[in-house]
Amino acid sequence: MSKILDALKKEVCEANRALETSGLVKLTWGNVSGIDRLQGLWCIKPSGVAYGDLKPEQMVVLDMEGNVTKHGSALRPSSDTKTHLHLYREFIHIGGITHTHSVYATMFAQASRELPCFGTTHADHFYGTVPVARALTPEEVADDYEHHTGVAIVERFWELGLDPVEMPAVLQAHHAPFTWGKNAMDSLKNSIALEMCAQMALGSMTLHPGLGKIPQHILEKHHLRKHGPGAYYGQQGAN
Repeated sequence: MSKILDALKKEVCEANRALETSGLVKLTWGNVSGIDRLQGLWCIKPSGVAYGDLKPEQMVVLDMEGNVTKHGSALRPSSDTKTHLHLYREFIHIGGITHTHSVYATMFAQASRELPCFGTTHADHFYGTVPVARALTPEEVADDYEHHTGVAIVERFWELGLDPVEMPAVLQAHHAPFTWGKNAMDSLKNSIALEMCAQMALGSMTLHPGLGKIPQHILEKHHLRKHGPGAYYGQQGAN
């Protein structure tokens, strides 16, 4: 177990450090986590620690009840821990989660505006429109803000009948984006893709205010050639 957890902590640490070097975050506006579902343990960035100072041994390891375990540091975990935990519990096929306040994706989130798929760059990563999760009620914020953030995200996916694997992103109204993937680094990649797609979409909407969504047959072709059962993008057996 030690070697597996050590590898997980190293990956999660590297993904968190990459938040800053990728340009996705300023200050400490973001966090990444990763999970080992076989052991029922997951780890996340400690709260408020500068990305450049992070070390694998500082990652906080929790169980599926949200309890900090002896397998990681005793530092306080990210303030978004309960959101990550709820997503892991409900989206059972994801292995990593990234939360940022990246500029363009956060613009859409703050405006409570979904992110339409206008082109093939978006289609390569997200199967259609990236949804917006509703704003929380005063009661939810007062009761358990971070937990109810996760509840609102999951609720929106079930309302729309979305598969979290096909749509590895959401925009939380008045807040910011969350992405996920097969592991921590994959979730980070999806955050980078989401930010670029949001920037492209805003520019496209400015150039063409009445722009329509990508035709469905082009969306399906681009998404499924990378993610479908007959996917042929990349090299066979490559990660």
